[in-house]
Parts: sequence; structure tokens; C-alpha cells
Amino acid sequence: MPSQLTNEQLIRHSRTIVLPEIGAEGIVRLTEASVLVVGAGALGCIAAMYLAAAGVGRIGIIDFDTVGLSNLQRQLAYTEADLGVPKVQALEAKLRAINPDTYVESHNAMLTRTNASELLSRYDLSIEGSDNPATKYLVSDTARTLRRPCIIGGVRGFTGQLTTQLAEGPAYRNIFPDLPETCGLTPCSTAGVLGPVPGLVASLQATEAIKLLTGIGRPLAGRLLQIDTLTMTPLLIDFS
Repeated sequence: MPSQLTNEQLIRHSRTIVLPEIGAEGIVRLTEASVLVVGAGALGCIAAMYLAAAGVGRIGIIDFDTVGLSNLQRQLAYTEADLGVPKVQALEAKLRAINPDTYVESHNAMLTRTNASELLSRYDLSIEGSDNPATKYLVSDTARTLRRPCIIGGVRGFTGQLTTQLAEGPAYRNIFPDLPETCGLTPCSTAGVLGPVPGLVASLQATEAIKLLTGIGRPLAGRLLQIDTLTMTPLLIDFS
């Protein structure tokens, strides 16, 4: 049993440790890993909570927004007590409550071409959870330049989708080559979204991150997973 884990950590992560694909060695890898969550909204906040619960040692959050009443329908990290509070501040408190062993770094700012490279370079991988198509391209392009993996998700209405981009191989632009304004990814703020749908996608994003950080399974690299929850019909598109 790896000596890096405390007795408390062995108990906390016991249900994961018994999985032969991960084991205690995988938990050690997670405690030594770092993830940047871009966007603390419906996707980002739920993915971050799962990563903290899984034992990821360092989580960065970047978002410039504050918690609003309309967020509470789907952004389950927040309550009415958080209204008006910066999302990164409220989410940091939530993650620390879930797992005090996780070190949280809050960046109350917008991800831009000026700061993207410096921020993404500080983490092993990034999860893109914004509702801004241009940000998805920015994360993808920056991650490719830095040779870092990223996991990009999106939701609209009753539909969710995600893909994983590795250091090499197909990138986000291979799926959506058009400009952000014409790629068809309308922000949920204008298109609407059913509350549980972001939770579904965010959970899958966190799963992909854990797989990459522990070196197990097959990631969604070169593939796009789409789920229509109205019909519960998944569609897996291979663009490798």
C-alpha cells in the first residue's frame, strides 16, 4: 500500500481503491495531479466537485461571474446564500468542504488570449465548461500549443456533448471547424437547458479527467459523444 496515503485518505477513497483498474496507486496519482476548470457554471462546478471528491490534489477555477438566482436550477454547487458572491469564491468553499486535502486556486477573471497560456501551463489538464463557444476554441488551441490534454463539453436544451483532446491527434477544430459565431453552439443562457443535462455531461467530463490522470481506459480522443436525453439516444461520432 503506497505510504503517501494517510489512514483517512484510505477510508475516504476506499470505494475507488477496491476498483482494480485504479487501486491505491491510482489515488496517489490523483492526489499528485492538477486540473484547471474553465468556467464555474453548470458544467464546471459539478465537474470540480467530483474531482475534489475523487482526491485530485490541486484544482484551479477560472470564472468572472457571480452567482445569480437563475443559476440555481442547474449549478448545484450554489445555494441562495451564495447569491451575488463570485462563483469562484463560492465554489472554492464548496470544494474545501468536500475534501480539505484538495488545494483550490481561484482565478476571478475571464480566460483570454493574454492569460490562457500561463494558466493552462500550470495544470496537468483542463476541463472546459463555459457556455461561450469562443472560449472552447481558446482552450483547445492553447492546450494543443502546450501539449496538454483538455476535455470540452457543451449543453443545449435536452442535449449534451463532450470530447477529449490529447496532446496529439484530432483537436476541437476537427469537429467544429467554423468560427464560434457560426458553429451552432448557442449558449444555454439564450437557448435554455434542462437542469440535469449539464450534470450528466459534467460527470462524464470528470470521469474522462480521472481516466487520463490515472492512465486507465480509453478516452474520448478523436470521438464526440452526444446524448439526446429526450429519447435517451447516445451518438458516438468518430472523427479520428
